[in-house]
Amino acid sequence: MSIDSVYHEAGTASRYTYLIMNHEKVLVRIAVLGGLLLTALLGFVFPLFSVPVTTNILSVTFLDVGQGDAVLIETPDGVQLLIDGGPDNTVLRRLSEELPWFDTSLDVVLGTHPDKDHIGGLVDVLKRYKVSKIITTENTGETMVASSFQKGLLGEGVPVEMARAGQVYQLGASTTLTVFAPANNPAMLESNTASIVARLSYGDIDFMLTGDVPSSIEAYLVKMYGDSLRSEVLKLGHHGSKTSSSDEFLDTVAPRYAVVSAGKDNSYGHPHSNVVDAVSARNITLMNTADAGSITFQTNGTDVWVQ
Repeated sequence: MSIDSVYHEAGTASRYTYLIMNHEKVLVRIAVLGGLLLTALLGFVFPLFSVPVTTNILSVTFLDVGQGDAVLIETPDGVQLLIDGGPDNTVLRRLSEELPWFDTSLDVVLGTHPDKDHIGGLVDVLKRYKVSKIITTENTGETMVASSFQKGLLGEGVPVEMARAGQVYQLGASTTLTVFAPANNPAMLESNTASIVARLSYGDIDFMLTGDVPSSIEAYLVKMYGDSLRSEVLKLGHHGSKTSSSDEFLDTVAPRYAVVSAGKDNSYGHPHSNVVDAVSARNITLMNTADAGSITFQTNGTDVWVQ
């Protein structure tokens, strides 16, 4: 073989080797870029599928459901509690704004009393979400909505507990819900009077949640519990109606914030000017879902703030 032939074959082999090595480098680069692209895509599309990070923050959101009540509570331990559901399925839209799309369960649903503006939306909640426990009372009301709610309780087969003063529900390791009313079976009471009153506690911070109780029940609570009612945040009873939020109750609870859950330009005139004046005279910050939309409070157990 001539020297030229040797060099020709060597050159051909060299070029062949170069092509193979270059091809492998291209494949490696494509694989690396593909991996990076896939990681970025997964991180962008599915960020909520990562392992949840435990925080020390309790979140309480007064949902804007129009003329009605609905409060979503998320504890530092991941427990989710919904108190009331407003008058209609608006609550589903509000929950979708607060919870990830794949979260279709609630640990506890509490219906304070069987009026439409409190339980109307819970009928839809029971259909949309898997609920582990329901807290309510024997006061069933006489409306079609109340009847639908009762049928929903039976149809879903969810454990139902009747609220009584003195019950304490542990919402994870760090948060409690203490029931102050009703003291007895409220089946024969007027529905507002039968409302569940409960205090949510996390560390040194408390939220007083009053349903639609009138001033007569407020007076009873003050007599029975006194300063134990003190809370940083108070949901004003009956959407700020003049039938609730008595001077004695406001002075005893002594909140920093008072919340009205009401519809904009509602026909009831909620909140009543007398209540607004009483709250203002005590330098309590008044917030209204009719003006602010959904209102979220957060607390680390030592301080509380509006998100």
